Amino acid sequence: MRKYLLALAFVASPALAAGDIVMHRDLGCGCCEAWAAQVAKAFGKAVTIVDDANRANMHKRLGMQPALASCHTAMIDGIAFEGHVPIADMKRVLATRPAGVTGLAVPGMPIGSPGMEVPGRVADSYTVIAFGAGKTSAFARR
Repeated sequence: MRKYLLALAFVASPALAAGDIVMHRDLGCGCCEAWAAQVAKAFGKAVTIVDDANRANMHKRLGMQPALASCHTAMIDGIAFEGHVPIADMKRVLATRPAGVTGLAVPGMPIGSPGMEVPGRVADSYTVIAFGAGKTSAFARR
């Protein structure tokens, strides 16, 4: 496994995450790095990136349904973030800790989601899904 460390020379806002931010990604996925850079900037913390050829096992341990999968899984303070979850939703779930929610997911790789911005392309509509205890629900619509 290779590890990368993304560090920023400045801090945009106080960190909401108390612990380390670790992101497991599909091997060599570049859009994951763009998302991680946005997370590092927003939280004022480095993001450790781990190339992980077996994220399916991680998904099973997290109790995440295969339909929620994307190209990376980040862990912040015990909450899982699957795919290109917007920063505002990450901060909201970390601040409120809704009962029964162990993570948020943006399945697939919607255009316009953080790290998936494409100049000149209209952003896709997508739903941020909360998951945990075998249940899912809409957390936000974008």
